[in-house]
Amino acid sequence: MRIAVLHRDRCHSKKCGLECIQYCPRVRSGDETIIIDEKGLAVISEELCVGCGICVKKCPFEAIDVVSLPEELQYPTHRYGTNGFVLYGLPIPVKGKVTGILGPNGIGKSTSIQILAGQLTPNLGEPSQQAAWKEILRRYVGTELFDYLRLISEQQLKLALKPQYIDYIPRVFQGTVAELLRKTDERGKLGTYLTDLALEPLLTRSIDTLSGGELQRVAIAATLARDTDFYFFDEITPFLDIHQRMRAAYLIRDLAKVKPVVIVEHDLAILDMLADTVHIAYGKPAVFGVVAQPKGVRVGINEYLSGYLPEENVRFRDHPVIFEHRYHEGQIIRNPMVLIPPMSKKFPEFTLEIGGGEIREGEVLGVVGPNGIGKTTFARLLAGEEKADKGALDRNIRISYKPQYLKAWGEDSVEQMLRGATSRFDTSHYQNEVLEPLALRAILQSPVSSLSGGELQRVGIALCLSRDADLYILDEPSAHLDVEQRVKLPRVIKGHAESKNASVLVIDHDIYLIDMISERLMVFEGTPGVYGTAHGPFTMHEGMNQFLRGLGVTFRRDRTGRPRINKPGSFLDREQKSTGEYYYTTGD
Repeated sequence: MRIAVLHRDRCHSKKCGLECIQYCPRVRSGDETIIIDEKGLAVISEELCVGCGICVKKCPFEAIDVVSLPEELQYPTHRYGTNGFVLYGLPIPVKGKVTGILGPNGIGKSTSIQILAGQLTPNLGEPSQQAAWKEILRRYVGTELFDYLRLISEQQLKLALKPQYIDYIPRVFQGTVAELLRKTDERGKLGTYLTDLALEPLLTRSIDTLSGGELQRVAIAATLARDTDFYFFDEITPFLDIHQRMRAAYLIRDLAKVKPVVIVEHDLAILDMLADTVHIAYGKPAVFGVVAQPKGVRVGINEYLSGYLPEENVRFRDHPVIFEHRYHEGQIIRNPMVLIPPMSKKFPEFTLEIGGGEIREGEVLGVVGPNGIGKTTFARLLAGEEKADKGALDRNIRISYKPQYLKAWGEDSVEQMLRGATSRFDTSHYQNEVLEPLALRAILQSPVSSLSGGELQRVGIALCLSRDADLYILDEPSAHLDVEQRVKLPRVIKGHAESKNASVLVIDHDIYLIDMISERLMVFEGTPGVYGTAHGPFTMHEGMNQFLRGLGVTFRRDRTGRPRINKPGSFLDREQKSTGEYYYTTGD
C-alpha cells in the first residue's frame, strides 16, 4: 500500500487553498482526505488516502511525498503452511565481512539463517510440495546469491550454526562440556576460547546442569571452534552480561578476518560493533517478512531506528526512535524519594557492600555491572525479599518489583492478572501507555502459563508498573525482547516515572537501553561470585565513564544522536582513551 505523507514544515495550505488535491478522487467523493488542524495546516488522513499521486503532482511546495507501507511482494522465498508465514528475500553472506540481520521477532530472520545454513530448503511459496533445486536456482540466476545457493545444493559448503534456542542443546547431547567442545575443536583454537569465555571451570560439568549464560558461552565456543566455510550466529547476547557480550563480539570479529560471518542480534550496540553491513527485515510479524538489500551498518541501524527505508521507500514504523542529548542534566531539580542506607549482605561465598544514596522523584536510575556482582541481590534487598546484615530500607516505602527470572503464575489469563493489579485497566491512559506499547492486546485472553519468554517478560513489566508504588524495580526488563520491543520500552518506563512522580530502578545489560532510559547511574564492580561493591548514583557522564573504562570501550554519538561503540584501536577510540573521555564526544 502507498500513502501520501505531508511535510508540515513545508505546507502552505493557507496560501494555495489546497489546490494540490482538488482532483483527488477521495475529495471528489466527499471524503476529507486532508484535514485542517488547529494551526491551519493540512494533515493527510492515511486511512482515506489511496496514494493516487495527484496531490504530489499538484503541490507546488514539494510538501507531499508518496511512500509505501509494508506489503507482500510477488515472489516468495519460503512459506509455512497454506496460509502461514511467508518470507520474501534472503540476506547475502559476503566473504571477509560480518553480515547482520536486524528486525523484530516473527519476521523471518531465523528462517533466513536456516536456509543459508543449509538446514531448510526454500519452497518458493509452495508449502505443499518440495521445490527442486533446479527451480530454486532459476529464481536466483543473475543475483549475488546464485553461486552460494548452487554450492549448498551441491553440498560443497561446510557450515556452522549457533542456534537461537540454546535450551535444545541438552536434548540432543548428553555428556560434559569438555566432551562436547572436544568434538568441535577443528581449528586448534579451543584453548583460547575456553580462556576468553571463562569456560575452564565448567569443563567437568554436565551439559544439562548449565545455566542459560553458561550454555550460551558453550554454544558460541563450539561454533567458533569448528573449521567451516561460513559461520552463522543466531543471537549471541541472551543470558550474557555486557562484559561477556563484548568478549564474544571480539572473538567473532577476529574470526571474520578469515571467514565470512552472518549474525542475527537484537542488542544494537553489539550489532553495530560486530557487523560491516546489515539487512533490515520488516513486514508484519507472524504474517510476512521482507529482507531488504544490504546497507552499511551505521546507515542501516539509523534507518531502522527512523522507521523509514529511503531506498525501498517503505515506512514500517509511524515514529522514529530518538536518542536524547542530555542537555537537561543538572537543570531539573528533583526531590529525593527513596533514601538507600549503607547496606551489606554476606553469603557463604559472596559479599556485597552498598555505599548508600538516594533515588529521586520521577527519575529512572540505571544499574550496570557484570553477572554475579550483586545487582539482583541489591534489588532483592530493596524489595524486602532479602534481609541485609547491616542497614535497612524504610519499609514505609511502597515497592513494586519485577524479578530477573519470571515464572508462569497459574491458569489466569493475562487480563485477569492485570485487572487484579490495577483499577486503571479500562482507562485510556493505561491502554495507550502500557498495553499498546508492550503489545499485550493480542494475548490478553491467553493463560499466563502458555506464554513464551518474550510475552511473559512484557506481562511482568506491565504487572510491575500496574501496582501503586513509590519505587518500581525492574531486573533485566529487556531479556527475551526483540529490538522493536526494546526501543519502545524506554518510553513506557520513563513515561510511567514522570506521570506517577515515582522512582524507577532498572537493572539491565543492554547498554543502549540503559543509555536511553537512565537519568543517573549506579555502577557495580568487584569480582563476580566473590564480592561486589555498589558505587554511585552518578550523573550519566560520570557513571558511564567509569563503567566503560572497566569494559575498555569508548562511546561516541553520531549525527542522529545515537550512541556508537568505537571500533577497538580506531583513531576515535585511541583519542578518547587518551583524554579519559570514554562516554560521548560530539559528531561522528
